Amino acid sequence: MLLRRNTTTLPEPGPDTKKIVSWNLLRRTGAAVDCLVTLIEQERPDLLLMQEATREIAALKDRVGGVYAWAQLPGRIHGLAMWSPIPWTKPPEIVALPSGVLIDRVCQVLDWGEFGVANVHLSHGQVLNRRQLRRIESHLPQQAAVLGDYNIVGPALVPGFRDVGPRRPTHAMVNVLPLRLDRCLVRGLVCHERAVLPRGLSDHHPIVVRLAPAPEGAAAVGRLRGMAEAVERLRRAGARGANGRRGRPASDGSAASPR
Repeated sequence: MLLRRNTTTLPEPGPDTKKIVSWNLLRRTGAAVDCLVTLIEQERPDLLLMQEATREIAALKDRVGGVYAWAQLPGRIHGLAMWSPIPWTKPPEIVALPSGVLIDRVCQVLDWGEFGVANVHLSHGQVLNRRQLRRIESHLPQQAAVLGDYNIVGPALVPGFRDVGPRRPTHAMVNVLPLRLDRCLVRGLVCHERAVLPRGLSDHHPIVVRLAPAPEGAAAVGRLRGMAEAVERLRRAGARGANGRRGRPASDGSAASPR
């Protein structure tokens, strides 16, 4: 079932605001070039980020013009891709990430002038994907956004970054468990709009955000707010865990002395 577009409108955008769409296409069997052409015509993004893009997706440039860059995952048929209607000053940098057991991951980092943008498809391991985020952070300027398929459950906990993406689920595991895997973390930026778009032929919903550099002084406030939100989420998680433990009967070995 497709979700209706869910939009949260924030402060009025200024002339420096950029519209970014991110979508995990579902390689080979999911969204193809025709779907991307329709998405671009409807949303008119300044930057389109794609995950699980195969070699065939390069035909997008022939259909709509603009510039296109593909970063294939080592040993895989798919990878990350970026498209923009306006040429970049230089192509995206490809950053190698800490590897998992099965898949070697990379990310794309674009120097977009006013701020940097990272396109990510992180590993499923919940420790490893946070290590990968820390590697990405070291390649970003002070004002930056990280978008894509995070494969993260719970808060990302990247110091200095705020999660400003949509709060609706973007993927249903085995079509049953809804998860918010597709996210947008920012540092030194403000988000003026965020939305979840219809899923189409993929198993992920695209997300869209409108981002702009934060006014002077607002970045520090945003960092403090982000840290406070992360601490509050951890506090709530700890409280739920403590309540669960109080509700369990004590085991026979609960009084055993430590060894």
